[in-house]
Amino acid sequence: MLAIRIPTRRRRAVALATAAVLAGLSAPVLTTGTATATTAPATTAAYDDAYYEDAAGKSGDALKDALHTIISDQTKISYSAVWEALKATDQDPANSGNVILLYSGVSRSKSLNGGDTGDWNREHVWAKSHGDFGTSTGPGTDLHHLRPSDVQVNSVRGNKDFDNGGSTVANGGGSLTDSDSFEPRDAVKGDVARMIFYMAVRYEGGDGWADLEVNSSVNNGSNPYIGKLAVLKAWNAEDPPDAFEQHRNEVIYASYQHNRNPFIDHPEWVESIW
Repeated sequence: MLAIRIPTRRRRAVALATAAVLAGLSAPVLTTGTATATTAPATTAAYDDAYYEDAAGKSGDALKDALHTIISDQTKISYSAVWEALKATDQDPANSGNVILLYSGVSRSKSLNGGDTGDWNREHVWAKSHGDFGTSTGPGTDLHHLRPSDVQVNSVRGNKDFDNGGSTVANGGGSLTDSDSFEPRDAVKGDVARMIFYMAVRYEGGDGWADLEVNSSVNNGSNPYIGKLAVLKAWNAEDPPDAFEQHRNEVIYASYQHNRNPFIDHPEWVESIW
């Protein structure tokens, strides 16, 4: 793992805010075969006073620029290390031996990671071909958009953009797809949107990677864009952060990358920037 120095202000924020937020989180309530969080979002006040200090009072492009600077201060991990990280970030709160799969909502054994039918693999929510970053350390290994997914459901999603509509995805937990788009199940639509918005702010083209942007199109192919913007904004509003998503953000921050997805802490910033 490649370590990057974390400024003193951020180190203080890790210690203070980690305790505050974890204390405010309770385990999600699970239904059979799926994970659904029913608790109210925890407060992020501890982060506002430290981690997000430089974003205070800003909006629009100024807010986007400030958040880019803040979240670009991160520890990067290798693609092989992602396997073990996902076993911690996406652990089933009702079964410590399992992870919750993003699109299907199924709880599956951590040991079933791989590429065969019945396994789970590492899904790039911002499809790695959109910007051609592959699995390289950086956007290709950023835990804020990598999630466990059923191998076959992941294959159906492929590198499609996000939009509403389509036919039912087999074993997809209610996800839909058509020839050029994918619609995740309702319980994680906001999660998907906030991961996409994170990537669009984190990777702005100044560190050797493509400038990733959200647009209003599908069929973006290898261009560094993902759509559709209006749909993703609606998903962010309709499905606010739940305890599972907040806890995941905290684990990534405290134990792995030491940066946060600001749109989980402040989903209203989506509307401010876009």
